Amino acid sequence: MSIPDALRYSSDHEWISVEGSKIRMGITDYAQDALGDVVYVQVPTVGASVSAGDTMSEVESTKSVSDIYAPVTGTIVAVNDALADQPETINSDPYGAGWICEIELADPTQLDGLLDASGYRALVEG
Repeated sequence: MSIPDALRYSSDHEWISVEGSKIRMGITDYAQDALGDVVYVQVPTVGASVSAGDTMSEVESTKSVSDIYAPVTGTIVAVNDALADQPETINSDPYGAGWICEIELADPTQLDGLLDASGYRALVEG
């Protein structure tokens, strides 16, 4: 299971990369493995406001449907439209081409509440 040190993580199994005042996010390697083969991804709407902890997206696999939660409060500024035709990218490249969306941060201090790689590793390893 891959847990890149350069990223931040939510306890809901989302990864976050910080790029200035924006974050890019997706689901972790652990989450995609638990889901199984991803067959559909509902990306959020560009321009939508999201609050930390709110459902903002959905990933459907051969096993189940899982809600994706906003790790921070802000505005959706970009989505990965390629996932509509290639949802399996979340399985093959969860930290790269399998990203879900970008959010313009409303409050950068919310990043302090996210886990670092060692904290996330401790979470998933029990």
